[in-house]
Amino acid sequence: MEDARFKVCILGDAGVGKTCLVNRYLTGLFTPDPTITLGVDFHVKWIELEGKKIFLQLWDFAGEERFRFILPSYIIGASGCIFMYDITRYSTFRNFDDWFAVFNEGVKRNNEEMPFIIVGGKSDLESVRTVPKEEVEEAVEKFNILKSFECSSKTGQNIDDIFVKIARIMMNKVGLL
Repeated sequence: MEDARFKVCILGDAGVGKTCLVNRYLTGLFTPDPTITLGVDFHVKWIELEGKKIFLQLWDFAGEERFRFILPSYIIGASGCIFMYDITRYSTFRNFDDWFAVFNEGVKRNNEEMPFIIVGGKSDLESVRTVPKEEVEEAVEKFNILKSFECSSKTGQNIDDIFVKIARIMMNKVGLL
């Protein structure tokens, strides 16, 4: 029996690495060419934090524009959200405002505040970075985002840390920590 069950939505443009992030977290393996997500994929993982058993439901949303209209309804019932962009494709970060609007539409339907973190994927490609770290920090401040990370699904850098952080934030919110 779990102490808590949390639904975590993972948003961002197509090709930023959302599915690779989830796959790496679930299996510990890098999948270089995952199949494209159509609509939403759903995954689960049991974790233990500070003696508490947590059941994470991970909702990996498709990044194509044509699927965005369904996302606000899927955010209903969520406990936390991860926005992901690709550090090597500035357009994926520039679209953050649009994704944040989709997120907020769902949150309004949810009728409560939800923890939100931002993740820059493909940090192993630092040499071809196009998203300045300063702009990410500006967005963190502007939108009152709780935490930002950079990660690499290829190397495993920060993968577990991302999910542990969002789980801790959600556990604090419900008084489990």
